[in-house]
Amino acid sequence: MPALDVAGEFETIERLLRPLAHPEWARGLMDDVAVLPSRPGHDLVLTKDAMVEGVHFLPDDPMNTVARKLLRVNLSDLAAKGAEPFGYLLSCFWPERCGWPEREAFAAGLAEDQARFGVALLGGDTVRTPGPASFSLTALGWVSAGAAVSRAGAQVGDLVFVTGAIGDGFLGLRAARGELSLDEVRLAALIDRYRTPTPRLDFAQAIREFATASVDVSDGLAADLGHIAHVSGVGVTLNLNVLPLSAAAQAWFDDRVDAQLSLEDLASGGDDYEIAFTARPRHEEALRREAEKRLVRLTRIGDVTSGAGLTAIHDGRPIEMRRRGWTHG
Repeated sequence: MPALDVAGEFETIERLLRPLAHPEWARGLMDDVAVLPSRPGHDLVLTKDAMVEGVHFLPDDPMNTVARKLLRVNLSDLAAKGAEPFGYLLSCFWPERCGWPEREAFAAGLAEDQARFGVALLGGDTVRTPGPASFSLTALGWVSAGAAVSRAGAQVGDLVFVTGAIGDGFLGLRAARGELSLDEVRLAALIDRYRTPTPRLDFAQAIREFATASVDVSDGLAADLGHIAHVSGVGVTLNLNVLPLSAAAQAWFDDRVDAQLSLEDLASGGDDYEIAFTARPRHEEALRREAEKRLVRLTRIGDVTSGAGLTAIHDGRPIEMRRRGWTHG
């Protein structure tokens, strides 16, 4: 249904986006470019993710949470590289249904998380589209020169860790679709995790100091660990029996009949935006201290081996997972 109060491009920029702009570098969103000063001794780290209605968020998801998720999934990429974010570029593709209230809610969500994470808008574009609502964001951050953690550094003998809980993104989508039977408090917790995941920026320094390879968990834990294995040229084992679950996910799991298949679903569902990484065994104690200091849950979930690719283990035996995660066309 077309919106009755559709805003134009320049009104959207003037009233909603300009207040989000960096006071100096974005040039008030009145130029074709942003100009960033260099930062001696640092590398510039960039990442880009897009979100499309019906693919990455539901048509009835509140627009403020859509904006917050868009920003957060990009910040999660920076956190996994050990980078400190400072700004972002934004493109908005508005369908007919998105009038002033929807655009205002979207901008309010960005404003809320800009304040939370210390970033600012640097520029971008806003257009109208006959297709679904779509958004693309490029996040920028700084890291000390040469210190950005890649997927390629895992070494045989490393341990494999993951922050936080796994599976809430998968279950949160099902909860938002009305497909789960849990109590209201747990359903609300899962939906919140799906709509507004928490980027682990508070753990970025520990990643930078101790991780040999790192990736944010977006495609699914199994798939993303497979990326590390492939790029590093090593094998990675994933012990499904120690998969860290939230209270809500544990309540769901306790009702399942097939434990193995349920753990496979949680490990391949994606949208968790935790950090999976490898580190030398001698650094485990220091990592646990850093996690405890920051109130971050940290779980050892596997090992790096001399094999190739990912090997999932359940009840002490290697298994063949039905699927490992998402791929993008």
